Amino acid sequence: MNNAKYYISSFRPRTLPLSLSGIFLGTLLAKTDGFFHWLPFSLAVATTLCLQILSNLANELGDLQKGTDNSERLGPIRSIQSGALTLYEFKRTIVIFICLSICFGSALVYSAFDSIFNKESIIMLILGATAIIAAIKYTIGKNAYGYHGLGDIFVFLFFGLLSTMGAYFLMSHTVNMIVLLPASAIGFLSSGVLNLNNMRDIENDKNCGKNTLPVKLGIPLAKIYHFFLIINAFICMSVYVSLRPESHFFYLLTLPFFILHLIKVFQDTGRDLDPQLKILSLSTLLFSLLGGF
Repeated sequence: MNNAKYYISSFRPRTLPLSLSGIFLGTLLAKTDGFFHWLPFSLAVATTLCLQILSNLANELGDLQKGTDNSERLGPIRSIQSGALTLYEFKRTIVIFICLSICFGSALVYSAFDSIFNKESIIMLILGATAIIAAIKYTIGKNAYGYHGLGDIFVFLFFGLLSTMGAYFLMSHTVNMIVLLPASAIGFLSSGVLNLNNMRDIENDKNCGKNTLPVKLGIPLAKIYHFFLIINAFICMSVYVSLRPESHFFYLLTLPFFILHLIKVFQDTGRDLDPQLKILSLSTLLFSLLGGF
């Protein structure tokens, strides 16, 4: 129990609202179309939280192994780095969350399709297994894709497309291609959170060989890229709403938050960018909730 606060710190609670944005939006869109079930929704939330925590833990372990977590890093001091948790305790926790992700994910698929052996269930289980692998391989291993500037693509795919369209599919049992638009909006905003994190740590990442997009692009272009991620999210959502007469433009109520966020991003660098991570994550969650009505 004395270590509970260190485990919770490594779970990175401020990232959890972002991970739920796609699930909430996909579920709300399905509900608008007449499809909603409490049990699959609850299990989808639990599965997503476990996957996000797994990703955060694996990220911390991988960065520690590669020397990226050091005194020069501008983000919060992490639990292994500070010595608060041992490597054994940390690896054990990763295994626990792999098991939890598998259990909740399997229960989710069974609750949605009444079987885990039909075609739809097998497809969703394969996608779930891919999500677990992607969560681990972001920074762990010799070919960790986060060290080659590919993190943004994976975040777009898993936090945006899979999360939103997957939630819609679990509720409705149908693939509605128009949902690709709001799913892409969440993907762009989620990639923005990663880009912001990488802009904050650009100098340390560069020194440690972590070639994120900001390292490849440089700060000026990374900030322009950030601008286009936010704008593209609003464009995708606006096109979706214009094609669905029953939808509303409530998500535009979040626009002032994003404008203020972009102003701060263009003004600040380094550690001063850190508070914007929470702001962008919460703004994305609000965007998803309002976008579902």
